[in-house]
Amino acid sequence: MRMASAYISQFQMTGTSLFSTYASLTGMLMLVRSMFNDLIPPELRGFIVKAFRYLFKMTSPDQLTLIVDERIGYNNNHVYEAAEAYLRTIINPAVDRLKVSKTQRQKKFTVSIEKGEEIIDTYNGTNITWRYVFEESDKDSTRSGSAKYYFQIVFEKKFKDMVLGSYLPYVMDRFEQIKSEDKVVRLYTRGGNVDDDDDNARGEWGSVRLEHPVTFDKLAMDPEQKKMITDDLDRFVSRKEFYQRIGKVWKRGYLLYGPPGTGKSSLIAAMANYLKFDIYDLEMSSIYSDSDLRRILTSTTNRSILIIEDIDCNAEVQDRELGLDLSDSRLTLSGLLNFIDGLWSSCGDERIIVFTTNHKEKIDPALLRPGRMDVHIHMSYCTPTGFKILATNYLDLNDDHPLFGEIERLIIPAKVTPAEVAEELMRSEDPAIALDGVLCLLNRKITEQQKVETKESDVQKVCKISEKEIKKVTVKNTARRKDKGNKKKKNWSTGRVF
Repeated sequence: MRMASAYISQFQMTGTSLFSTYASLTGMLMLVRSMFNDLIPPELRGFIVKAFRYLFKMTSPDQLTLIVDERIGYNNNHVYEAAEAYLRTIINPAVDRLKVSKTQRQKKFTVSIEKGEEIIDTYNGTNITWRYVFEESDKDSTRSGSAKYYFQIVFEKKFKDMVLGSYLPYVMDRFEQIKSEDKVVRLYTRGGNVDDDDDNARGEWGSVRLEHPVTFDKLAMDPEQKKMITDDLDRFVSRKEFYQRIGKVWKRGYLLYGPPGTGKSSLIAAMANYLKFDIYDLEMSSIYSDSDLRRILTSTTNRSILIIEDIDCNAEVQDRELGLDLSDSRLTLSGLLNFIDGLWSSCGDERIIVFTTNHKEKIDPALLRPGRMDVHIHMSYCTPTGFKILATNYLDLNDDHPLFGEIERLIIPAKVTPAEVAEELMRSEDPAIALDGVLCLLNRKITEQQKVETKESDVQKVCKISEKEIKKVTVKNTARRKDKGNKKKKNWSTGRVF
């Protein structure tokens, strides 16, 4: 009994001590909390709380972190691009700092998380944390461009299969939906002096929004030719399984050839607007080796149009040298062909390559064959049908005009480009004045051509006269030589020598 009484008495004292300790600890914590809230600024409080959360998460053995780098070698990381777009749609009030931007061309603000911030996403009842991290380059490092951006994806290890198997594919699908809902065609070009509206620079490329209003309806081309092009484009984009089945790379090559001013650039813009494909404008004159070409072209994206303008002026790629002995130090025709139709052509899907030239006959035949330039489109001088389309676009003339007949009669022999006709139509909003200007242009062109033809005819006549005179002189000289020879033979026969 005494032992039981002593045990009970000791338990009561222990309980009293524990309660007293708990009360003291609670009071101290409340005092610390009050001081923490009253004395420490809100910005610093948030930083301290995040630091403690980050510390406990990093030390937790049940957490797994996935790293999503911005680039993979020469190529952009598609998961990184998807994460950028997806996270903009799930920004919550808990984020303390956001990055807001808007250029003159943009219609809406672009809001994204700032470096160092994190967003907690919930998927199937599981919390998944995204952190946006920026690592500055080492000051002592000799490497340029070593600074990098990347995302961290933090979650419990037991959900690894779920994150990799369904969550990340879900993010990728949402990315494709976001792009299709608000697709803006972009024009990419090489060089760092291009303002990128939406932080869409892709390594070698900078971009701007392509706000070209041209469509196929507005092109000054024959309807049959426009229908042929749109049908070919529709057939191409709908044949992914077909290309896989026959074992061909999903790409298409077009050659646009014709005189300057016939609408080659406008046709490319119409193709981009029709398909909602981005455009990559490649200047071959700025590339000096096959390795540069590979690096630049592999950084382009799928569902895009690659433009190589004036390919006839770049024919020297066959033998351009930099004066170095390295095999990698020159840009060759074979290097270009390898990317267009060789092994490197498989580095991407649903791509269109458009070549332009003013002189088709100057292009190397190796480039012209199917598989490289599949469709050859002749951009001709302005036709009567093309003129009517221009008159509708510029003067809103949907019906016939008294001057149409004369213009249609002269437009073929005048050999004028759509650009020249459009320039005349822009000179006045009065249809009579504008169309009279077109008539003057056509007559002037025909007169100039007649003068050139007359001059060429005169030159040919002079050349023919010269040829006749040369023949006459040649015949006379031949006759004289024969006559002298006969006289010499006669003199030898008489014994006299002259």
